[in-house]
Amino acid sequence: MSLKQLNTLYKYEKDKENKAAQQLQAAELDYQQNIQRLDSVSDYRLEYMKRLNQRSIKGIDSITFSHFHAFIAKLDNASEQMSIAVEQAKALVVQRKKQWLAQRQKIQAVELLRDKKSKAIATLADKREQKMFDEMATQQFVRRQRS
Repeated sequence: MSLKQLNTLYKYEKDKENKAAQQLQAAELDYQQNIQRLDSVSDYRLEYMKRLNQRSIKGIDSITFSHFHAFIAKLDNASEQMSIAVEQAKALVVQRKKQWLAQRQKIQAVELLRDKKSKAIATLADKREQKMFDEMATQQFVRRQRS
């Protein structure tokens, strides 16, 4: 594989890595947002329970009490749904991180190949240059011997 082909492959793999990094970043953002939503629902449930407790101390009729409990049940359900969403978002973050790391390894492999190819080209160029200098020195020596 030529150096030009390796450079093209490197650019292609680098673009894939950038996309994988963006997907990882988006997954992490979604995960954080889901955690915040879960915290908000939990905080709201706690505040609603405090209100129920305060109203119970003052006295509350059974219909209002039933409404409070029904709403708390809805908040519990929402909390369960948010917990599921948090776990799914967390799993997606783990998956995206693995994909990004795998892509990073590909880039490192291509970089290694590029470095080896560059060194081989440089070594070959050095050998050609040395051969040219040796030949020039030989020709000068031959000319001196003839003179």
